[in-house]
Amino acid sequence: MKEVKIALVQFKPNHLNIEKNLERSFDLIEQNQGADIYLFPELYLSGYLFTSIEEVKKVALRSDNIVFDTIKKYTKDKKIAIIGGYAEDESGRFFNSAFFIAEGEFLLNYRKVHLFNEEKLFFSPSFNGYKVTKYRDINFGIMICFDWIFPEAARTLTLKGANIILHPSNLVLPYCQDAMITRALENRVFIATCNRVGTEKVGKKKLAFTGKSQIVDPSGKRLIQLPSSKETVKIVKIDASLSENKNITNLNNLLQDRRPDQYIM
Repeated sequence: MKEVKIALVQFKPNHLNIEKNLERSFDLIEQNQGADIYLFPELYLSGYLFTSIEEVKKVALRSDNIVFDTIKKYTKDKKIAIIGGYAEDESGRFFNSAFFIAEGEFLLNYRKVHLFNEEKLFFSPSFNGYKVTKYRDINFGIMICFDWIFPEAARTLTLKGANIILHPSNLVLPYCQDAMITRALENRVFIATCNRVGTEKVGKKKLAFTGKSQIVDPSGKRLIQLPSSKETVKIVKIDASLSENKNITNLNNLLQDRRPDQYIM
């Protein structure tokens, strides 16, 4: 068995206020101790809506930013991992990214491959692809929000050995939560989607987020789903080793039965 406790931290960030969001995230962890991993939404450090590139610059973080030192120290002291989304600055190029920091170590940085709607106005798409990292003898992969609609994202992480796919999100469309049942089943992996709640209004722009953060197991069963509009933190214990069985029947293995030569004509 490879047991791990994952906390879904579904909350509403303060727009363009990294300091307040970081402080609040630590408060929520303190109030909900007992998990090994705390998963936060997409862009949880900054909020989601931007009206100008200047706003992005204000909150975009370089890899040497003190914010990451603070998170590394906190996770080392607490012996936990934190995964969440942020705006990344690499030499003036901006990415919608997510970090995986565990017990003082920056294990993985993922840049969103598939940008949604007006994200294309402010962020560059990743060309580094999907990556998997190991923590507590479990393989974790990350995809961000709109990546879900492309089945190649979850499949690539599965082919790279992911037992659990962590999915920080700011979902506004109604489809993802149900679609993740299929993604988990077709790959026989756990998928933990952490969405935000509430509305965000900046100038004439306004978005309402759908909440319903959830964890789906390799058989396509929802282990938990949070409310659609309430800030909520829930901890779920899972056995990641269940994702190692890729058999649907005694004669059908989801990975071994693949025929890539037939898929692109």
